[in-house]
Order: sequence, then structure tokens, then C-alpha cells
Amino acid sequence: MPTVYTFVPSPNHVFPDHPERPGRLDVLKPRLDSFSASLIESQPATREEVARVHSPKLIAALEKICREDAPGIIDYAPTYVTPSSFDDALLAAGGVIACARAVLRGEADNAFAIVRPPGHHAEPDRAMGFCLFNNVAIGAMDTLASGMKRVMVIDYDAHHGNGTQAAFFDDERVAFLSAHQFQTGFYPGTGALKEAAHAKKRIVNVPLPAYAGDKVYEQVADRIFKPFVESFKPQMIFISVGFDAHWNDPITSLGLTSNGYFMLAQKCAALADEFCNGKIVFVLEGGYDPVNVAEGAETTFHALTRSPRRDEADDFSPHEEPDCESRIEEIRKWHGFS
Repeated sequence: MPTVYTFVPSPNHVFPDHPERPGRLDVLKPRLDSFSASLIESQPATREEVARVHSPKLIAALEKICREDAPGIIDYAPTYVTPSSFDDALLAAGGVIACARAVLRGEADNAFAIVRPPGHHAEPDRAMGFCLFNNVAIGAMDTLASGMKRVMVIDYDAHHGNGTQAAFFDDERVAFLSAHQFQTGFYPGTGALKEAAHAKKRIVNVPLPAYAGDKVYEQVADRIFKPFVESFKPQMIFISVGFDAHWNDPITSLGLTSNGYFMLAQKCAALADEFCNGKIVFVLEGGYDPVNVAEGAETTFHALTRSPRRDEADDFSPHEEPDCESRIEEIRKWHGFS
């Protein structure tokens, strides 16, 4: 069975001088046919599907502002809307649903939803952080509605997935892990280690310092991702992948390289093979340099299709990685992984 993907570029969801723009996908788009993956069609998510995560009040308010008051800024991130944004957000969420259903039905081994606007900051009652609807949460809820009992979301965007955490804060059917940059003043300011103390082992935050890169993330994958998956035993894994953890992203300060993204995708796919019969869906979140997005997506496709890479990337970080040994051990101890 193939790897499948959806592609929702939302060309009309654009705002002057904003980093979350259609151009993020310009380098990736012409490469998509070369990845040994099959494009599947996206259909807009229904309001009922979105309402499994978001309040009807938020859905109505977003539709109204997009139809009547756009373009404009709706929060301080800044998050923007245009006249097409409500429909674009429905289609982005629908792209994740289409991927998840293809995997669930056995029509695909795995999938990658390349969609925008992104979603992981959008909370049940609030659009924020460049995000309107929480695409990955909507996809996970659709999977649960289809009969799955345990679903997991692993987020390695540079920013904390506060919206996904909020969506599943008290839902014991869903486990959530976010590995993210964490320091004073860094958006969104959430994601501390003990933030969800009521849900140890089910909600896991991995706050990382600036310049944490390939070596640190490999330790995190081996020593936190793996026992996390083993403990919860999900039936499907969703990955919120943000290519803004790359060392030269224009708005973040982490240290991953394209090789690091390949390593992470391989390790997550291997965990899905071991615990979920391979059922895994990647969902695009951030990443604001078009070359990084293209290179990162290419490495993800290579990991999913088990196809050889042409050449290893040479985008080595110029920054020295911090020593995160004590941080990793603290996280393991807090959640009982050690």
C-alpha cells in the first residue's frame, strides 16, 4: 500500500509581510511528484467534524469575521484572516481527516497532510498563533469517532502545541507530547514540564533550550518518545511536524537540521510500526523558510516510503548544542519513564 498525502496550499490565505504565507510551500510544491507518494483529494471538514474540537461559538465567529470583516488581524501573534480563510481552514482540517481515514481503512500505509493554515495553537474556544482550527486535533477526534480507542499526538514544532494540549486536557483517550523551545518571551509561553500534572504519562511536555538540535532530539526520541508510546499503547499516531525547529528558521532558535528531521521521522515511523501496525499521519504545522520546509518534507516522505535519500543534507548547524541530560532525566523521572 502507498504513502498518501494531501496538499492544501490555500493561496488566498495571505497577509502582507506575514511569515505564515503561501510561499512557504513554493519550493516544496514542484518536488511532490518525486516522492513515491500518492496525492489524495481533500474535502472540507464539516462544521460537525470541527465541533468535535471547537465550540460552535468560535466556528460561527470565525465564519462571520471572514465573510464580513476580513482581511484583518484577530490576535496579537499576529493571526490574520482573509475572505477565504474560513473555507481554507475547513479544507486544511479536511485534508487531515482524509489522510487519517485512508490509513484507518487500510487504503494507505501512512500519510502526510501538507496543509495551511496550520492548527496546533488553536484552542477549543480561541483561534491564535497563526492557527484558526486545530487540524491535528480534528483528525484525531475523527479517528476516535471511527472506532479507535487510543490515539496519540506527538508535536515537534518549535512552539508548544498549546491548542492540542487544551483540546485533550481531560480526554483520557488521547495522549499528547510536545517537544518545543521554552524560554522567557517565546511564544506561546506555555509548555512547562509540570503544566499538566493531573495527566502524567499522558500529557508530556519537553521544554528545550535554544540551539537544541539533532543530538538532543535523538535523545528525546529514544528516551522520552519511546517509553511514552510504549506506556500509552496508541492505535494510531499523529505527528504535528513543524519545520521551524530548523536552526536557520527566521523566527525560532532551535538547532535541528534536515538530517535531524529525517531521524525523527524514521524513529516515529518505527514506533508506529512497533505499536500501531504502522498507522501514522504527519501533519504540517510551522516552518517559515521555504527551503527548510521542502527539505524537511522530503526527508519525511523518505522515512514514510522507506525510500533511499539522494544525498544527506549538509545544512549543519553553526551553533553548539546545549547539554540537556539533566532536563531529559527530569522529564523521565516526573513521568515515571525511568
